[in-house]
Amino acid sequence: MKAPRAKSAEAKIQVAEMARGFSPASLSPEIPDPREFSSNEVMGHSADRLCERFGVSREEQDKFGHRSHMMAAQAAKDGNLSDIIPVKVSGTEAVVTEDNGIRAASLEKLAKLRPAFRKGGTVTAANSSFLSDGATACLLMKESKAKELGLKPKAYLREFAYASQDPKEELLLGPAYAIPKVLKKAGLALNDFQVYELHEAFAGQVLSNIKVLGSDEFCKANFGLSGKVGDMDMDKLNNWGGSVSIGHPFGATGIRLLSHAANRLAKEDGTRALVAACAANAQGVAMIVERYPN
Repeated sequence: MKAPRAKSAEAKIQVAEMARGFSPASLSPEIPDPREFSSNEVMGHSADRLCERFGVSREEQDKFGHRSHMMAAQAAKDGNLSDIIPVKVSGTEAVVTEDNGIRAASLEKLAKLRPAFRKGGTVTAANSSFLSDGATACLLMKESKAKELGLKPKAYLREFAYASQDPKEELLLGPAYAIPKVLKKAGLALNDFQVYELHEAFAGQVLSNIKVLGSDEFCKANFGLSGKVGDMDMDKLNNWGGSVSIGHPFGATGIRLLSHAANRLAKEDGTRALVAACAANAQGVAMIVERYPN
């Protein structure tokens, strides 16, 4: 691409230097590097340490992973995962119409899996989100514009907040830091929501964030609060499965969470949903979604 535009002697020298290192291998796809650029550490190692720090056991993680898969399997059976657009596989007659990562395996089978990241660890393939491919899209606009275009909104995005913390020791605690911020901005508490949608990078990551939100000591020391944020009602959390069972295509999960939140509010006759996710470099985001009136 640079060669046709190289006019000056300096630009031509740069092109020559690039061509000198070119080989057929240069055309091969690069293998994705899953390590964090800030700590050079794989997220699974961070998840293992996080679980040790907050006392999340292997059994708790396996149970949550099992729950995620069972919830997703039931949601698919009930037709609730209706936002999936069929994709035709090029060169074949095959059409992808559903997520293929959902595995409703028994807890006994999950307990037999070896640690995925380090000896003695508790994070496994069954209680982690798996590498997957996918894309998401949504329309975000003013209510007046939607009406002008003849579109019926699904929900209002009422509030949002971002947070960031220590990328080494708190890489996956972004939701716990972002949720108090968005609740404060909206003047709401955890029990003011009928739906929770949290990104499941790892089962242990979700459970650690929930423990942090319910810890007086942590919330006082790190959030400057007078006490805990609150206890999250597990009956409201990720009832159609999550990233552990559905997958986590990088850059696509945020809209999937938002879609589940909006659709669940309508299906479960709720009013508000709390959506939160962790992200690379110890970032976190939390959003408040309100159901659009019928």
